[in-house]
Amino acid sequence: METVLATARRGHPGLFWTALAMAALSAGIVLLAVFDQRELLGAPLWFKPLKFTISFTVYLMALAWFIGLLPQPALRRTGWALVALSVIEMVIIGGQAARGVRSHFNDDGGLGSLLFSIMGAAAVGLLLFTAVIGIRFLRERSDAPDMSTAIRLGLGVSVVGMLTGIMMSINGGHAVGVLDGGPGLPLVGWSTTGGDLRVSHFVGLHALQLLPLFAAVLARWAPGLDAVGRTGVIRVVAAGFLGLTVLLAWQALRAQPLLAPDLATVAVFGALAIGTGLGIRAVVQRSARSVGQVPAGVAS
Repeated sequence: METVLATARRGHPGLFWTALAMAALSAGIVLLAVFDQRELLGAPLWFKPLKFTISFTVYLMALAWFIGLLPQPALRRTGWALVALSVIEMVIIGGQAARGVRSHFNDDGGLGSLLFSIMGAAAVGLLLFTAVIGIRFLRERSDAPDMSTAIRLGLGVSVVGMLTGIMMSINGGHAVGVLDGGPGLPLVGWSTTGGDLRVSHFVGLHALQLLPLFAAVLARWAPGLDAVGRTGVIRVVAAGFLGLTVLLAWQALRAQPLLAPDLATVAVFGALAIGTGLGIRAVVQRSARSVGQVPAGVAS
C-alpha cells in the first residue's frame, strides 16, 4: 500500500492530494448527515454527496497511480484538468444538497437547470481526459505488460461506464419504467421496481480499479503463469467486464430491476459467464503448453 501511495503522489501530486481531500470530505459528510437528517426523493439528503466523494477518492487516486507508472513525468495538464472538473462536480453536488434540491436531472428552468448543465459538461470532460490517459498508455512499452494491459483495458471499460451517464441524461433520470426516488436496494439505492442505469454505470466505472487489482493478484498468486499468460487472462476478464457493463445497461433499458431479470437477461449472463470461463481456461492451457508445465495456483 505504501508503494502505491508513493507512486500516486509522485505521478501527480494534484490528483493525489485532491483524492485525500475527497476522503476527508467523505468523513465530514458522514458527520454532517448525523445532524442533518433531511431526505430528498425518499433517500437521506447527504447520501448522494457521500457516494460521489468516495467515488472520486478512488477514481483520482487510481489515475494518480497510473500516471506514476509512466517512465517519465507526463500528463500534468490532463491531471490538473481532472482535478478542476472533479472539484466543480463536488461543489455543485454538495451545494445543491445543502439547499435541499436535486443536483442531477434538475429541470427547474433556473439555477438548478444551469448547474446541471455545468455538471453535464464537466462529466463529458472527465470522460475525455480519462480517455487521454488511456491513449497515452497505448503508446507506452512496459516491462510489466500484464499490468499495462489491465490499466489500458480498465480505462477503456471505465469510459464505457461513463457513457451510461450520458444515457441517464438522455433518459432524464437514472430509473427506467418508474420514477426516480422509488424503492431501492440498501446502501446503493438501485431501483427494485424498474430498470436503473446506475448499475451499469457503477460496474463500468470501477473496472478502472478492479482490473489492475486483478492483475496484481494474478502476479502474486499465480507465479507459474508467465506474463504472456497473465496478459491473456486479463484480456478475457476485461472482455467479460465490458460485456457485463453492456448487459446491465440493456437490462435497465428494458425496465428490469437488477434482481428481477427476465429469461433473456439470465441467458445472456450465463453465456457471458461460460464464455469468460472457457476463455480463461484456454489461455491458461496455452500458457502451460508454452512453458511445458501446469501453472502453480491456477486450475486447468
